[in-house]
Amino acid sequence: MRLGVLFTGGKDSTYSLFLASKDNEISCLINADSENKESYMFHTVGSKLLDKQAEALGIPLERFYTGGEKEMELSDMKSHLIKMKEKYTLDGIVSGAIASKYQKSRVDKMCEELSLKSVAPIWDVNQEEYLRALLKSNFKVIIIKVAADGLDKAWLGRQLNESAVAELVKLNKRFGINVSGEGGEYESFVLDCPMFTKRLEIISSSKVWDEKYNTGYLEIQEAVLEDKS
Repeated sequence: MRLGVLFTGGKDSTYSLFLASKDNEISCLINADSENKESYMFHTVGSKLLDKQAEALGIPLERFYTGGEKEMELSDMKSHLIKMKEKYTLDGIVSGAIASKYQKSRVDKMCEELSLKSVAPIWDVNQEEYLRALLKSNFKVIIIKVAADGLDKAWLGRQLNESAVAELVKLNKRFGINVSGEGGEYESFVLDCPMFTKRLEIISSSKVWDEKYNTGYLEIQEAVLEDKS
C-alpha cells in the first residue's frame, strides 16, 4: 500500500513509520502546525525540526495549519488528508496511537469516511515491551516535554535508555503514569533511527520550566544533521 504517516517527530509516530515501511511504501509525512500548544490530537514541541527529520528520512513533509480547537482540528486534518490522498494516491494513513481511544477512534472514523485504511502498528501493545523494542531497534530518543508527577526538570533532554525505561515503570507503579507517555505525561523527539540517512545533533537548547505546575519543555534553538559514523 501507499501510505501517509501522521508524523510528530516523536518516538511513536516514527516507530510506527518504521514498522509500516517494512511491507508498504511510505509516500509522505503529514504534520499539523497547531496554534494550540495543548492540542488534544497533535504534538507541538519540537515541530520546527521536522524538516530536518524529513530530510534524514528522504520523505516529503506535508504540513497543514490548525487553530487547534477541539474537534475543529479534526476537520482541518480531514481537509488536508483529502488533498494528500489525491496528491500521493494514498491507500492508507499510519498513526502512532498506542492506548488513546480518543485519538485512534477519530483517525479510524476519518479514514473510513475517506476510504483509506487506518494503520496503527503499535496499537494496544505492552508499553514496557514496546519501549524496549524501540531501543533494540537502535532508536535514539530524547524527552522534550514533561507534565506528570515524578517527571521533573532533569528529564528534559534526557535520552530514553534502559535506565530511563526502568524508572518510568517505577513511576507507573507509584503514580499511575502511562509508561509510554500516551496520556500526555511526556513527549519525545527522535534524533536517530534505522531509517535516517543522517543523525540529528543538538547544538544549543534550553529548558523552559513552570514551577507552579511542575511542567516544562526543551526549547531546541539549533540542531544539525551529521553523517553517521
